[in-house]
Amino acid sequence: MDWLILIPLAAMGVIGGGALGWFLGKRLVQQRVREQLRSEIEAARQESQRLLEEAKQQAAELLLQAKDEALRLREATESELRRWRADLRKEEERLRHRREELDRRAERLEKQERRLNERQAELDRQSAQLQAAISRFEEERRAALEQVAGMTVEQARQALLEMVEKEAREDMARLYRQIEAEARIQAEERAREIIATAIQRIASEQVAELTVSVVPLPNDEMKGRIIGRNGRNIRALEKITGVEIIVDDTPEAITLSSHDPVRREIARVALTRLIQDGRIHPARIEKVVAEAREEVERIIWEEGQQAAAAAGVTGLHPELIRLLGRLKFRTSYGQNQLHHAVEVAWLAGMIAAELGADVRIARMGGLLHDIGKAVDHQVEGTHALIGAELARRYGAPPKVVNCIASHHHEVPQECIEAVIVEAADAISGARPGARRETLEMYLKRIQDLENLARSYPGVAECYAIQAGREIRIIVKPEEVDDLAIIRMSREIARKIEETMQYPGQIKVTVIRETRAVEIAR
Repeated sequence: MDWLILIPLAAMGVIGGGALGWFLGKRLVQQRVREQLRSEIEAARQESQRLLEEAKQQAAELLLQAKDEALRLREATESELRRWRADLRKEEERLRHRREELDRRAERLEKQERRLNERQAELDRQSAQLQAAISRFEEERRAALEQVAGMTVEQARQALLEMVEKEAREDMARLYRQIEAEARIQAEERAREIIATAIQRIASEQVAELTVSVVPLPNDEMKGRIIGRNGRNIRALEKITGVEIIVDDTPEAITLSSHDPVRREIARVALTRLIQDGRIHPARIEKVVAEAREEVERIIWEEGQQAAAAAGVTGLHPELIRLLGRLKFRTSYGQNQLHHAVEVAWLAGMIAAELGADVRIARMGGLLHDIGKAVDHQVEGTHALIGAELARRYGAPPKVVNCIASHHHEVPQECIEAVIVEAADAISGARPGARRETLEMYLKRIQDLENLARSYPGVAECYAIQAGREIRIIVKPEEVDDLAIIRMSREIARKIEETMQYPGQIKVTVIRETRAVEIAR
């Protein structure tokens, strides 16, 4: 700190009035500064030396630790290798024993095979001897039988063939009668099915009640406006809509006739709007028909979506939804096909859930089983096969396609869901009131069926079951024998065909039972 004191002294010397004092003060200050720097440099050198020594010492310690760790790892690795070598020696020893055991077993098998071959040769020799003895015995027995029977083998074979042929002919006759009866019933059922399908696909006078729509008129003067001058309005309507318009003597009504229910609905909507508007001419007709077509298409789309939602079916292609909506305007025996499809989907889903089947497949198959009826008047083929092709084209699962194609047994049923859909379809169509038959008519038909069976002598009881599709008749065994019940069933079936009207077919079952009861005392 001396040089710090000399600074003010040098300053004072300068102030005191001399250059010498200033110079001496400056030299003293520089000397002090150099000494201070040397001391700091020495201190820094000593500090760096100390840090270097510490670093060397830490490096030596780390190197020692690394050597210890490497030694430990080497010992552990060598221990593991020794264990592996021991395991390998044990495995080699086990394999060697196993190989020796297999060699011994192979040697035993070879010995057994040689013994078996020798035994087989002995058995072949004995079999040949036995076969020769049997042949001699057969010859002797045949000669003895020919002597006893008084006929040769060929004569006996001919007699046996004649007896078998006679029995076969009798069996064939019975089978033929059975097949003929079944074929008659099936042919009748198939004929009715074909007629019902044709009614929906072909317009004719005999089926007008299923292919017409009636449009009410405010007054009979409107008929003349619909016809137009020289019939131009009615011709324009028929040309644009593709529907036949019948204007007859029916008061305040005209009739629309077409085998296509969608076109008939478009014509009905358009004609209703024209009647309400009052302006009827070809240009207006063309515009209103276009608007009606758009409205019907919108209704079709909405009905298809609502039906799919009501049935709980999702993921359908938009075209399938549109075709489903077209079923709203299609009926079968008076039953709306869209409502029928939703009902079948519900029934199939419930049955599938009870049986542990795939509920989704059953519901989708039930909803789409009659989808072919939406276009069956446009495409050749049955509605089941048409619907299956449409479902396959628009990405339906293979099981759903089989449900649609097989619900009328046109193709084999490949899954349990197909059987369920067929059963649900039958239930929906067969329940009382589902189709064009009131409950009173249904009950009357059941009663008439039972009364017809009771009118035959020897009938004790009779019951109409299966919604009138089967009648079971119990006869008195002391009055009717087994041959008579066959004749009775045939006569009752023929009488039902001649006197009654019914959908499908009716199975007639006549039961004759004899019981003998005695009490032991």
